[in-house]
Amino acid sequence: MTARVPDRPSRPEQGFGAFVRARADAGALVVQPRMGFGDPAWMRAGLAATRAARAHTVGTLTLDSYTRLGDLAAIERALHDGMPLNGYPIVTHSDSMTRAVLEGVLDADFPVQVRHGSALPQHIFRRLIALGLTATEGGPVSYCLPYGRVPLADSIDAWRECTELFAQARDLGAEPHLETFGGCMMGQLCPPSQLVALSALEALFFRAHGCRSISVSYAQQTHPGQDTEAVLALRRLCADLLPDVEWHLVVYTYMGAYPVTEAGAYRLLREAAELAVRTGSERLIVKTVAESRRIPTVAENVAALEYAARAAEANRTTAHDPGTDSQTYAEALALVEAVLNLAPDLSRALLLAFRRGYLDIPYCVHPDNRGLTRSRLDEEGRLRWAYTGALPLGHLVRTGRSHKVTAAGLLADLSFLRQKMDREALADRSPAELTGSV
Repeated sequence: MTARVPDRPSRPEQGFGAFVRARADAGALVVQPRMGFGDPAWMRAGLAATRAARAHTVGTLTLDSYTRLGDLAAIERALHDGMPLNGYPIVTHSDSMTRAVLEGVLDADFPVQVRHGSALPQHIFRRLIALGLTATEGGPVSYCLPYGRVPLADSIDAWRECTELFAQARDLGAEPHLETFGGCMMGQLCPPSQLVALSALEALFFRAHGCRSISVSYAQQTHPGQDTEAVLALRRLCADLLPDVEWHLVVYTYMGAYPVTEAGAYRLLREAAELAVRTGSERLIVKTVAESRRIPTVAENVAALEYAARAAEANRTTAHDPGTDSQTYAEALALVEAVLNLAPDLSRALLLAFRRGYLDIPYCVHPDNRGLTRSRLDEEGRLRWAYTGALPLGHLVRTGRSHKVTAAGLLADLSFLRQKMDREALADRSPAELTGSV
């Protein structure tokens, strides 16, 4: 891929980050679906419905798994045979087709973010820039380790190249925006301190390679109090580490095993919205009542967006940082500082961190992950370290034989929140949760 920015059509002057910031400054939480359809007509209908939802929304154009892997021949076969795709094949569909999907929907009042999951995303970034799309997400670690066997060094090189090219696109319009996916690593059972550290480190990576508009992610875990502590820790870290860029914080509704009942799903979504509002987060990625069964419909996505917006409006409370180092903040800071001290170049530092085990993701089987750490849920449902491997946390975390992780215990932890939400929601028989209202 060359370092030249291709010619492209005009686009809205207000970038994705500036849009979210403006809504946040006005006291609104921006809500966003994880929506993607292979059929252009469905994709356009989904974006239009998101825009028309009774909420402050941004659009999502989620790509299919073949595009993520770069298997464009498989997309051609699927389209030829009339097989459905699990996302929008932006590289395969013509530019004119995608422009038709976006025409009259994408503008300064409704920015659209492309989501993909690729460790080697050069083909995707080329197409985004050609189309004038200036918001996407991922990262050299978070889009590599959970998704396949691409060497981490290759992913870091690819993401450095793409970030630098994407940053140049500011010369032709709105400020390009990148969102870290580091705070969502593995979806569940990665202790919050490492999620916070990974999100901050990927934000620093984007900044080092020219990005000036960034969002940092955190995925809701198993305990509201611990989640609050984690998001405040991430906000505090980024205030120190990113003083010269535009940034905001995005909370993801729980990404693990989702409740199977409608009441449980709404209850969990409500808690995610409350977490976002309580921590001053500017954006929330929602999930729907269908998450445990299938790909959600447009109507189900809109229902989730509107429910989350109502829940946010009904729970306008703020958690104030006490000004002392929480356990999560202390652990995250130790991880970040240990990585940054390994090498002046962050790309090199990230590689060394995984080789030495200073970063080590529990239950991740990627070859570049040492796999010596484990996590567990304590009696209160908080996510704790069971084994820390070579993580630089020995002075902060105590583990022992009493914290042994078993297969049965792991399965119980994986289903903990699903069962809790279903059980509590049905026991309460809350009309709001049973009907999707607040």
